[in-house]
Amino acid sequence: MSAASENGLDGRLDDGPEYRWPIPPPEGWTADDLDRIPGLPPHTELIDGSLVFMSPQTRFHLRCMRLLEYGLLAQAPEHLDIDREFTVKLDNKNRPEPDILVIPADADSGPDQTWHRPEDVILAVEVVSPDSRERDREVKPRKYAAAGVPHFWRVEKDEDKGLPVVYVYELDPATKSYSLTGIFHDRLKVTVPFDIEIDLTAINRRPGAAPDRERG
Repeated sequence: MSAASENGLDGRLDDGPEYRWPIPPPEGWTADDLDRIPGLPPHTELIDGSLVFMSPQTRFHLRCMRLLEYGLLAQAPEHLDIDREFTVKLDNKNRPEPDILVIPADADSGPDQTWHRPEDVILAVEVVSPDSRERDREVKPRKYAAAGVPHFWRVEKDEDKGLPVVYVYELDPATKSYSLTGIFHDRLKVTVPFDIEIDLTAINRRPGAAPDRERG
């Protein structure tokens, strides 16, 4: 995601129609403002009172989210559910949108729900994009940990193979910080927050399709 302009000035985007940037109040935006500001692009986040807009999504990012979402949905116990690209109201000034979330099934408050409480988030997953490295590697994990989210995954692209590499973190409740518990290439296999095994080499395979060696 790329940070939005904060000066509130009128401008043109790529010589398109005139667009008026939302003018922030002196104290910055609040988490509830995301539901009230007209015309915001889809998947706008709030970080430290500033709006953050989504950049064009890469194919790697899209397929990574699909792979993890389908894998988690297939293996999650019945009392848990998986959400994709849904915001979390960490506090009044921070409402990020993790790429993938594991939450209790009963955290669903109805069709008009627009955010989750941090205490309902069991796992937050961020797939790193070129313009979001600092936020996904430093800012967001720090905020998720401070809010008490027990599990965090950061997903990067192996530039040699083009495959996902998953960095798995667990919260130390005493320090409210994350500890790295594993780095997974080719296959992700963990026992918390539940038993999960995902073939990371299947990123370009259609969900449910057999590996090439099994087809035919």
